[in-house]
Amino acid sequence: MRRLLRPLHNPHFWGIVSLFLLCLTCHYPEILHFSKLGLTSLLGLRRHAIERILFLAPATYAAFIFGIRGGIAALLLAVAAMLPRVLLLSPYPRDALFETSTAVVLGALVNWWLEERRREVGRREQALLKLEAVRRELQSYIRIIRENERRISALHTISTAVNQSLVLEEVLDVAADKIKEVMDIDVVLIYFLNEETGKLELRAYRGISDEVASKIDGLKVGEGFNGWVAKTGKPCFIEDSSQDPRLSREIVREEGIRSQLIVPLKSKNKVIGTLCVAARSLKRFSTEEKELLTLIGTELGVAAEKAYFCQELERMSRRFREIFEKAHDAIWIQDLSGRIIAANKAASRLTGYELDELIGKDISRFFTPKGLKLAREVEEKLLAGEEIRQPYEQRIIRRDGKEAILMLTTSLLGDEKTPAFLYIARDITDERRLQENLRLYASQISRAHEEERRRIARELHDDTIQTLVAISRHLDNLIFKNLRVLPPETVDHLEGIRRDIDEALIRLRRFVQDLRPPTLEYLGLLPALRELAAQMQEQSGIMVELKVRGSEPQFAPEERLLIYRIVQEALRNVWKHSKATRAEVEVEFGDLMTTVKVKDNGIGFELKPNWEHLEEGKLGLMGMKERAHLLGGTLEVISAPGRGTTVVLSVPARRCSC
Repeated sequence: MRRLLRPLHNPHFWGIVSLFLLCLTCHYPEILHFSKLGLTSLLGLRRHAIERILFLAPATYAAFIFGIRGGIAALLLAVAAMLPRVLLLSPYPRDALFETSTAVVLGALVNWWLEERRREVGRREQALLKLEAVRRELQSYIRIIRENERRISALHTISTAVNQSLVLEEVLDVAADKIKEVMDIDVVLIYFLNEETGKLELRAYRGISDEVASKIDGLKVGEGFNGWVAKTGKPCFIEDSSQDPRLSREIVREEGIRSQLIVPLKSKNKVIGTLCVAARSLKRFSTEEKELLTLIGTELGVAAEKAYFCQELERMSRRFREIFEKAHDAIWIQDLSGRIIAANKAASRLTGYELDELIGKDISRFFTPKGLKLAREVEEKLLAGEEIRQPYEQRIIRRDGKEAILMLTTSLLGDEKTPAFLYIARDITDERRLQENLRLYASQISRAHEEERRRIARELHDDTIQTLVAISRHLDNLIFKNLRVLPPETVDHLEGIRRDIDEALIRLRRFVQDLRPPTLEYLGLLPALRELAAQMQEQSGIMVELKVRGSEPQFAPEERLLIYRIVQEALRNVWKHSKATRAEVEVEFGDLMTTVKVKDNGIGFELKPNWEHLEEGKLGLMGMKERAHLLGGTLEVISAPGRGTTVVLSVPARRCSC
């Protein structure tokens, strides 16, 4: 209903009504008693064609104002108004009908033309509106693009600073300037966490004075807005910091700082500081600005991590350089051609050359021909990726012509394009001479022991044993001559004494043989070991087997004796401690090494680290190890509870007098 009554409030509607009434008055003047107002009468015409044409005016007006519906409605009213004259009053009904139809057609055409024009105007207006919307959207995109360009430019500048500068303060200054420029804010604050004090230190700032900066420095974790971000690791937006109860420093309110946006600075998912931007008026930060600040915070975290690594690298470099310079071991680095490119003071002292003289010298000037060959072999194996036994012994010629003995370790440095060799040398010349002297002294002591053993064995054999044999024979003669005279109890007592003397002679002869086995002295090592195995089997009841592989070299008498004593002590341990039923002595003579193994199937024992058995004085290992050392070889004991024991003696062939 309201929709139908809405045109009544339009003044144009009443204008159309007035125009229609005027046309109606002109068309029926005689009926309405306005015969003098008829246009036909005024023009002296008898037909009413002009009035019919005038009816197009309200129809056109209505179509112009209310559209095609209003125009059609007005045209239909005009037809309804003209038909009574056509059908009832006109003397020329056929002509009147034609004129009326023509007016209707013209009115319909005018309505159609106006509607089409109106639609065209509407389409143009819609097109203009769309064009304006596109223009505005394009301008918005252009503005966004320009803002993004500024942000990307700022981010690129900061990233470039991070990549090019190793000084964190320089990166922070660039970042603070760019943030203030791009985000159009008043204050920039960059804090870093001091893990020792647990406080946030203000490392860079813009938009505040040094005095204000000193008053907002040293925030505790959890204190204020930045402390909260450092504690939680979450971004924070403060719309009005002057009204926020979390405000911890009154200077912020005095400075008029209102809106703030704070993001954490992280390195390896750990908060290391905060980045704060603030305005002295209320400001709403856009999503893009928040994302930009987060990205910049990430870059600053990377910068801090990089600066930390660079500082650590520099510190470690200084430390390694100090170690390199102050090391007691001689260290030098040489390239593939053998030219020394770096050396420390210990290397200078070792070679006798000054450092500036040593750099650039060819290493072949220090090695003997044999030593140079060994060095080249080691370098070739390192380049081929092969493992080598290190450290190894090497000899060099000093500047004064004296020979130095080194324990040398060689390592490959660098990559495939620029490899180099690192040499670490320890001068063992004095140590080796001392070892040789100790070995000589130990050998002399051992020789003295064996001479004393021989003397004792000879005296026991020539004196004590002969005396006991004589006493045994005298007892035999005494018993034989007085057998009928002496009481049976006395005879039995004398027989017991004679048996004890015979048993003592057996033990004494065995003891003499242990002191200095004649088989070893006159027949050699293998016959002596066979005799030793047989005696041990006879005395202990343990099955002892001797296995030999290879041909026996010509050992020196002292070396044969040392090997014999080690096997003798090992078999004695089997007898006394192992509770074994079987033992094996394996002797293998090789071109490079002579190996002797003594194995048993006894109860075994738990080995202690670092030969603690030696300190406890158990199993005679001390003497065995000392004898192996005199031979220039090694002694290894392999044992476990319930798995028996194996003693392995290894003697290098160079120790053999062959």
